[in-house]
This record gives sequence, C-alpha cells and structure tokens, in this order.
Amino acid sequence: MKRTIFGAAAALALAASAPCAQAQSFINVLTGGTSGVYYPLGVAIGKIYGEKIPNVKTQVQATKASVENLILLQQGRGELAFTLGDSLKAAWEGEEEAGFKTKLDKLRTIGAIYPNYIQIVATADSGIKTLADLKGKSLSVGAPKSGTELNSRAILAAAGMSYKELGKVEYLPFAESVDLMKNRQLNATLQSAGLGVASLKDLSTSSPITVVSVPKETVDKIGPPFVAATIPANTYTGQDKDVPTAAVINYLVTSSAVSDDLAYQMTKLVYESLPELVTAHAAGKEIKLETAATGSPVPLHPGAIRYYKEKGLIK
Repeated sequence: MKRTIFGAAAALALAASAPCAQAQSFINVLTGGTSGVYYPLGVAIGKIYGEKIPNVKTQVQATKASVENLILLQQGRGELAFTLGDSLKAAWEGEEEAGFKTKLDKLRTIGAIYPNYIQIVATADSGIKTLADLKGKSLSVGAPKSGTELNSRAILAAAGMSYKELGKVEYLPFAESVDLMKNRQLNATLQSAGLGVASLKDLSTSSPITVVSVPKETVDKIGPPFVAATIPANTYTGQDKDVPTAAVINYLVTSSAVSDDLAYQMTKLVYESLPELVTAHAAGKEIKLETAATGSPVPLHPGAIRYYKEKGLIK
C-alpha cells in the first residue's frame, strides 16, 4: 500500500514538473506591411529564433508598423518589434499627437538596426521635382499614425507646408500607394524605409519616376533623430543621380516582461546572424554591431546589456 501511494505521489510530481521542463516560450515578431522592409527582415529573424532558441515558437505579424507595434508591445501582445527612432521617442514620452495616449513605460531596446530613408517618389508626368512642387498635388503619406506618416508631417512642416497645402492626402501602405500611382490616381508617395524597398522598385520598373530631394537645410530644421542622408544613384530604375534626403534610425524593441535570458538570446542571434538578414533584404547590410547599443531614447533591456558587455560595447 505504501509503495502504491509513494509511486502515485512520484508520478504526480513528475507530471507537475513536466510542463516546466518543456515550457515553451513564444515570440511574436511585430513588423510592418508586407511590401516594406520590416516584414522580410522580421520573417528572417523569426526563422532564426525558431531554429536556434530551444523550446521557442515564433510568429511574424504584419502590422501598420512603428506606432501600432509599440502599443502592442506595451499591451503584452508581442515580444519583438521594429520601430522608427522618432516613434520610439514619442512613445516613451507619451506624445498624444503621435498616437500615444500615455507613456509606454514597458518598452526596452534590443538594439539599433538600419536607417530608414525618407523616399519621396513622384510619377514623372506629375511635374513634381521639389518639395514645393507637392503643393496642390496628391500625396500618400503612409498608414494613419504610422512611423512613415509621422515622418511625412515632420518633413512637410520643415519645408513650410502642412497637409492643407496638398491637393489630396491618402493614408495608404506602400503597395497600395504604388498601385494608385500606376493607375494615375496618385501623384506621389512618401515612404520611410530601407533603401531598395520592394514597392518603389516595382513602381520604378513599371513607369518613369522622379525621386524628390529633401535638402540638408530642411533636415537640419527638424533635427535629431533625423539626419541628412543620400539615396545613391541607381537605387531605383531611372534614378541616375544621388538624391539628398533625410534618414531616421530604426530599432528593435522588446518589453520589460520578456525575461533577461530570452532577451539576451534574441539580441545575440540578431547581431550574429547578419548574413541571413542581408539575404532577406539589402537593408540588412546597414545593420552594424558596433552601433547597436547607441542612440536609443528608451533604456536597453538588461538581457541586451549583458550581450553588449560580452562584446565590449558597454563597460
């Protein structure tokens, strides 16, 4: 009888401990529209995590990008998110005009990645060649309250304009904007993304375009986190010259609810899998470990700090 009771107790103890031994972590990677840069990079990261972190299940979610991603992180509905630096700053400060009703205090940074380039592209027959030429014309500024849309507001304001001066404002993701331009229903699109974004490549190969410059003096009026940058010649078909523009650094962000060990592995695998990210999208070439721990307006996650200390980037 005693043996039977002992055996049953042992079995119960094993059953109770089994879920702990086999506990599975879940990583939901929050990206952006499928025609942008966040999505293919997010798919690559999700695959890396799924293959290299034991007992982890991953999912990659297409979203409206930066603002939505940060809100979802705060709500505990994601473990890793892509975001623009200016959106991240606005979320940390609780800037209501940017779409954040309260301060998102659970955000923690994994690391800096590549810069987003402000890419304003017009159909050649629209006659748009400068920012001033946008007055009275139709422009897609990105999904409402997305990082791209916040960038649109900043660029236009620095050029002395607002949406009121435009002929029509469309709040559309990248691919939908390009579809309207192909059908001659839209004059121009502003897309904040890594160089070589799929939607603009598609547009440039199907019809003549003009890549509109953002002069350095306009960028300087906005100030950090915007910096002057260049879209190199031949980034898109028909673009035979370098085009001055603005850039904003992107970040990978997580939540304070993610464990230090998991955040450490997430950080390590991103910066030690850069060849895979380059294969996923050319923007991966601009992700550098040396600058990963710098510039974020939000504190680094303790797990990320542990990795950067190992690499000598933080003392």
